[in-house]
Amino acid sequence: MDQKVKVLEKVKATEKRARWSKGICLCCHDGIPGRPHLRGIQILSFTKRRKRRVFLFFLHLLLKIASEDSSPFFPVDSAFGRFTLTWSFGWNSSLPVYYIRDDNQRVLLYVCAHTAVIYNVFKNTQHHLQGHPNVISCLCISEDRRWIATADKGPNCLIIIWDSFTGIPVHTIFDSCPEGNGIGAIAITRDAKYLATISDAEIQKVCIWRWTLAVETPACTLSLPKEYGVQNYLTFNPTNNKELVSNSKTQAIYYLWYEAGGILAHSAPRLTEKTFNKLVGKFSQSVFHLNLTQILSATMEGKLVVWDVHRPPSSASASVASPQIKPCKLVHLQKEGITVLTTVDSYIVTGDIRGNIKFYNHTLSIVNWYSHFKLSAIRTLSFSKTPAAPPTEKSNYPPDCTLKGDLFIVRNLIIGTADATVYHLTTDGTKLEKLFVEPKDAICAISCHPYQPLIAIGSFCGMIKVWDYEKKKYLFSRVFKKGLGVQSLTYNPEAPRTWPGPEVMSFEGMKSFSRIVLRLVISGVLLGAGFTEGTVYILDAMSLENQIPEPFKYSRTSVTHISFSHDSQYMATADVHFTVAVYMVVVKNGHRVWEYLARLRSHRKSIRSLLFGVHLDSNKPRLLSLGRDRLLIEYNLLKSYRDNLEVLDIHRTDQGNYPTCMVWYPPLTKELFLLICNSGYKVKLFNSTTKMCRKTLLGPVFGSPIEQIQMLPVKSTLELQKRYMAFINRDKVGLQILPVDGNPHKTSAIICHPSGVAGMALSYDGCYAFTAGGQDRSVVQWEINLSALEAAVSLGGEDLTPFYGLVAGGREGKFYRELEDYFYYSQLRSQGIDTMETRKVAEHICLSELPFVMRAIGFYPSEEKIRDMFNEIRFSEYVDTGKLIDKINLPDFFKVYLNHRPPFGNTMSGIQQSFDVLGFTNSKGKKAIRREDLLKLLLTKGEHMTEEEMCDCFATLFGLNPEGWKSEPAAASVKGAEICFEEVLPDEITAEIFTTDILGLTISQDFGQDPMVSGVVRNV
Repeated sequence: MDQKVKVLEKVKATEKRARWSKGICLCCHDGIPGRPHLRGIQILSFTKRRKRRVFLFFLHLLLKIASEDSSPFFPVDSAFGRFTLTWSFGWNSSLPVYYIRDDNQRVLLYVCAHTAVIYNVFKNTQHHLQGHPNVISCLCISEDRRWIATADKGPNCLIIIWDSFTGIPVHTIFDSCPEGNGIGAIAITRDAKYLATISDAEIQKVCIWRWTLAVETPACTLSLPKEYGVQNYLTFNPTNNKELVSNSKTQAIYYLWYEAGGILAHSAPRLTEKTFNKLVGKFSQSVFHLNLTQILSATMEGKLVVWDVHRPPSSASASVASPQIKPCKLVHLQKEGITVLTTVDSYIVTGDIRGNIKFYNHTLSIVNWYSHFKLSAIRTLSFSKTPAAPPTEKSNYPPDCTLKGDLFIVRNLIIGTADATVYHLTTDGTKLEKLFVEPKDAICAISCHPYQPLIAIGSFCGMIKVWDYEKKKYLFSRVFKKGLGVQSLTYNPEAPRTWPGPEVMSFEGMKSFSRIVLRLVISGVLLGAGFTEGTVYILDAMSLENQIPEPFKYSRTSVTHISFSHDSQYMATADVHFTVAVYMVVVKNGHRVWEYLARLRSHRKSIRSLLFGVHLDSNKPRLLSLGRDRLLIEYNLLKSYRDNLEVLDIHRTDQGNYPTCMVWYPPLTKELFLLICNSGYKVKLFNSTTKMCRKTLLGPVFGSPIEQIQMLPVKSTLELQKRYMAFINRDKVGLQILPVDGNPHKTSAIICHPSGVAGMALSYDGCYAFTAGGQDRSVVQWEINLSALEAAVSLGGEDLTPFYGLVAGGREGKFYRELEDYFYYSQLRSQGIDTMETRKVAEHICLSELPFVMRAIGFYPSEEKIRDMFNEIRFSEYVDTGKLIDKINLPDFFKVYLNHRPPFGNTMSGIQQSFDVLGFTNSKGKKAIRREDLLKLLLTKGEHMTEEEMCDCFATLFGLNPEGWKSEPAAASVKGAEICFEEVLPDEITAEIFTTDILGLTISQDFGQDPMVSGVVRNV
């Protein structure tokens, strides 16, 4: 074993060195280049508690009454090597597409979420520029197409400069916008020597960076007044590195950089309707005129504002003379609003909202235009780096529209439009080629085919696209009518009656012939689609044609979930209005027909999961739903009939936290479980028949609770006892080795969509995971590397070694030593403190002692959680031996404690949330609870106390009862001290008063912005 660990450590060290040489972040595989991006691992710590521990019972009770959960940040574990990004579907159509190489290879650059993609059209390959922790907000490229600069918006925003030839980051600027939200616009000089950025803050800052010197501070900075508006476009003068122009919708700004003095001077004259006595319109983009003495600003009214540039003498300093621009002319260039303004060779080029591309000479006379392509609004124009070839006899350049009728010779270009379509225009012969069409709206629905390498992607724009994800080839699509946005997708699990061979399944050759063959062979495979306005379609999986005469329309709101039974006899849907609907197959005239069965509004809050299963005794389907209202509901399909969906049973899954998702747990044991995750970062296993909570375990903790889980499919029967679970949370995708036991080394996660993950799907062979990014309009394909995860588990140690790191000090720390003392003291306590008989020291304690030890070390579980702990221990061996367990040893107790305790302890935000729910706003503007209301809540709500218990607890908190009050058997019958609540409790109780004055806790700032509460400060 030692030799194996040494080998694994050597392999891991070698991989780290390889990653370091590429500038990739070693701790989260996010590709942060340039320097280590070590986040560190935060160890949960618990302060020693010896006096008046009863105050935590009040704290727990208050949190449970409010039923609110806080979600603080927890550091990301290393995901090194577990996931490899292999392909990105979709692109951010609000950002430019750049033509970075042509000749014999057509190479594009575009953005997909937080990754820049270099795409070779002819070879159908992608190279991913990974490194940003947030969604990329802007990018630019040098004139020679060598250097790429990307920037993002969000916390810890970055500016990264890449070498497009190698795809390696050459420089990273950290903390580029510490006071703002990130970068809103970026530009690079023609010679790639300087970089300019505009921040996305309330007070925007313009910065110029000497990035080639590898510095992380700007050469100069200029703060812009709010009245200038949000500057969202920026460009350099192509012939002068010291001049820039930017614009917002209402203001254009000219900048002149005095490099010697580090000063950025600017001029920003304001335009009104009186300036030209005409409507100007909102600015879109600005460029320097070809004559270099003027600036042009395009507007959404089809006009150009011409600015004269008045430069001070080159010898003058910024303090003596400032540059100025003055509006001199308003040119009504065209009727259509101009969305793109750029220059190429000797032309000024515009793109407009009608899809027209027009070329003008330096006098703003039109030379040529392309209007017959019928494109949507132009978003970006990028011309080839290579000049157009001189005309020959074989050339077919069109004539321009001048009187001479000369040939119109211009470079080839890439066109990006508002409907997320990218075209290539070959100007010699005017050949327009559509390169790809991607969804233009949010993508929330993805589903993988159950036995083919196909993925279906659905978007809010009504498009469903099907790809072969192994060949990275688009196959077919369907666009539904306007107003039908795809919210959910799923393939039915029923396998075809005849499994076709590889040669039949191939999509090569004639497309029409292939589709016909596929329909004949797999005509029974279906794709269920739920739409945003409540419609449900059942489609043929290989053609996307309707399989039912008319779509089902039994919901008025978005269909969030759709699922088929294992035999494809039933289909169920759930919508935003907490309603479950069921459809079934009936036979009419010898044909299988789908019909509506019934629907039921069974939940009070959003439905988190909708799941079919199988009855073990009859192989009939069973249906369950899980809601945020903490209810797990099973339906009786056999007794349901038209318009009446019968409920079989209802169970509550949680007391305070709300469930987030559920899945069938693989049959790793003789007992069949439902796995349910909740907002408290816990994973619970419920008996599939009795719905009893059999285990509570610490789940993956990566900044936010798990939102969706799926079990990795197995490739052979040999893998049935070695299973894995894939999951997503708010912005990450991760893996978990089964069985779940709370071992932190068994989990790994990586950021996949910083703006939020909307869905996940797994390939039929378990080799790939797919994540949908929702509003970032992308789907990312991840290759799964299980061996890397197994290696990390091996390096983490065996038995209790991985768990010791979850408490302060580890195995030899003060906390664990104190736990041992309490554990063995519990044996003495159960045998009687005052006895003189010989003590029996054992390795176990009785289950009845478990709650006392838990409370002694600072964890105060509710009565329901105590019952769950008892059931977990009592029935741990029942299935195998038929015996109940009534005792527990120290290692098992330690695991139970770690798995059941709150992962982040008690925080002020959690207490404040409770007061926000239960309290009122007092005269000081703070949330408070009146004394009478607090006492009433403790006596009547939740697991309420008796009046005697409440008086005893408050008396203990205020030092009126002796140490160990009612926790020792000998003191159980002694009457406690009397207490007057009017004297010890204030009329209004805020979160701070409750925490410090009543409970006696200190408020620690050690854990960042969300302070922890711990320790007793009262001296009595």
